[in-house]
Amino acid sequence: MLQIFYDSQDFFLLKEHEKSGPKKGVISQSVKDVIQSLVDDDLVFKDKIGTSVYFWSLPNCAANQLRTVYRKLETDLQTNKKRHTELVEQCNALKKGHEESDAQEEALNELKAIEQKHREQL
Repeated sequence: MLQIFYDSQDFFLLKEHEKSGPKKGVISQSVKDVIQSLVDDDLVFKDKIGTSVYFWSLPNCAANQLRTVYRKLETDLQTNKKRHTELVEQCNALKKGHEESDAQEEALNELKAIEQKHREQL
C-alpha cells in the first residue's frame, strides 16, 4: 500500500485507494484500516481540506523520519552508556567503602560468642 504513495508521489482520497488497493493485494474493505495504521506509524500523512481527507507520503519523508529516529536512538544509547559507567563507578566506590576490617570481624565474633552464651543460659 505504501508503495502506491511512493510510486505516484501524489495526494489521494480514501475512495481512490479503495479502488487501487486490490491491485496491491489489499482487500478493499481493509484499505481504510491499512492506511490508518500507516498514518499511526507516521509513514503516511493526512490532512482534512474542506470535507475531504487527503493522504500522501513521499519517499524522502520516510527517509527523513528514519534518520530522525536513528539520531534519537544514538543519543539515547550514548546517554545510557554514560549512565551505566556512572553506576558501575558508584557501585565500585560503595564496595570500597564497605570492606570488612579486623575490628569488624572481632566485633562479629564477640557478638556470636555472647549470643551462644545467652542461648546456653536459657
